[in-house]
Amino acid sequence: MTDLPIVEFAYPGPLRDTLVAAVLSGAKTSTASLLVQYTDEELPRVGERGAVVDSAGVVVGVIETTAVDVVALRNVPLQHAVDEGEGYADVAQWRAGHKRFWQSAEIREELGDPNFTVNGDTQVVLERFTLV
Repeated sequence: MTDLPIVEFAYPGPLRDTLVAAVLSGAKTSTASLLVQYTDEELPRVGERGAVVDSAGVVVGVIETTAVDVVALRNVPLQHAVDEGEGYADVAQWRAGHKRFWQSAEIREELGDPNFTVNGDTQVVLERFTLV
């Protein structure tokens, strides 16, 4: 498994641990990221596998990408939000939670933009996967 690309959900800490647990339980079968985060790397590809790591950097599972779409934040479907396994009841709740994360100090630092914000037109990468 160590020769696979590393898959990190969020940043190390409680959120990552919660998301990884949801992946391992089968509750989380989709994820979303900002398209702007892919300036130096390729988008995920269907059939690609990755090694999921926990907060300690330990490989705890392998996922395989089954679908990839790029859409405006306003067009994220309810099914995707539900399949993220985070307990969102509707897309508005999902958007609010993701806007908070994507406008966090960590994301702004990663992007090198202390004023980065998202809106309904922001392009997001929706990925579906299965645990192998």
